[in-house]
Amino acid sequence: MDFNPSPNAQAWLQQLEAFLDRYVLPHNGAWHRCAAKRIQPPFLQDLKDMARAEGLWNLCLPGLQGDEPGTRLNNLDYAPLAQAMGRLPWSAEVFNCSAPDSGNMDLLQRNATPAQRRDWLEPLLEGRIRSAFAMSEPDVASSDPTNLQTAVRREGGQLVLNGRKWFITGAAHPNCRLLIVMCRNEGDAEGDSRHAGHSMVLVPMDAAGVNLVRNIPIMQHISPEGHCEILLRDVRVPAENLLGQWGQGFAMAQARLGPGRVHHCMRTIGQCELALELACDRALERRAFGKYLADQSNVQDWIAQSRMEIDQARLLVLHAAWSLDQAQPPQQLRAHVAAIKVVAAQLQTRVVDRAIQIFGAMGMSPDTPLAYLWTWGRALRLLDGPDEVHLRTVARQELARARERRGASSAYFTTPEQLEAPPRIR
Repeated sequence: MDFNPSPNAQAWLQQLEAFLDRYVLPHNGAWHRCAAKRIQPPFLQDLKDMARAEGLWNLCLPGLQGDEPGTRLNNLDYAPLAQAMGRLPWSAEVFNCSAPDSGNMDLLQRNATPAQRRDWLEPLLEGRIRSAFAMSEPDVASSDPTNLQTAVRREGGQLVLNGRKWFITGAAHPNCRLLIVMCRNEGDAEGDSRHAGHSMVLVPMDAAGVNLVRNIPIMQHISPEGHCEILLRDVRVPAENLLGQWGQGFAMAQARLGPGRVHHCMRTIGQCELALELACDRALERRAFGKYLADQSNVQDWIAQSRMEIDQARLLVLHAAWSLDQAQPPQQLRAHVAAIKVVAAQLQTRVVDRAIQIFGAMGMSPDTPLAYLWTWGRALRLLDGPDEVHLRTVARQELARARERRGASSAYFTTPEQLEAPPRIR
């Protein structure tokens, strides 16, 4: 397996990096000023129009069909592009590759009816609207999704939703028009599977009964797009707003997660690369106790550890991306994407923490992106499920392998009899 970017990926990466350097990065300060005032950047639409005109659009969607706009890159080819976007976290929207829209578009591509494609998928692919995915809840342990209590019931030709969701990314964006809600099927018998009792419903953000309660700060940082708490009180939508089949919510959610986690992890690696670059620049320019920080052995150790850990994580994520493209068995893929989720999130907090230490007090200030990057890395250890859940997934697959080969490792034990009488070689 060769994980160097393919010639196709290299060409797209070169074009993307040139666009980022020429057009996007110069707007970084203005974007942060708008974010502080919680207003939509007036230049964002111009950047999106330019990106689409250059073909840098929907880069993250290999399943595009017909005349749907985009590049149809596979997961492995898209990975280095996601890494480049990760260095400037808000830039993904410029290329219509933001989470959760990327996962929601993939979900709609797989499961939407023709009417749902017309009403929701096409506007998302065009970048005319944004969306959110509502799963986590404040009143239950959402690490076990079967706990979810937000309920949906069928009532005539309508679906009626009641419940409370929180940490819903993107719901505060001014262009967010669609909320994809994971619900418990009210009144259904549990049946043989705990994972067949939930469904997904397409809910317009302006539907009666949808109340955006608050934009929740994460580690005292308030995202302009929001990590929101949303109250759903007798929200009524047409029965045609059911996404996929009744009771298939979990199966659809699992299919959505694999590519999305590759995107998250590669953006994380891009942020770690930026943190390491900043740390090295700082170490080369700052002096303490008569020599540059770069000459201090402990600082050199931090830099070396960060470089090795970033490269290790990148290879693991690229292997997961390759596995998705090869359509490996679902159980195996599940362990791959679980592993990269843990590795990337823990990597980010370690690498950025070292960079903050090299910067000193400045690293905790808004003068550098490091404090934000650390906050996001810490949040990733909970978003899309806590580390412990993913570790359990990896461990279960490893133990399943052990059960299949049970006893095979006994040949590697050495008995006293074997020591006394070595085998004869003929």
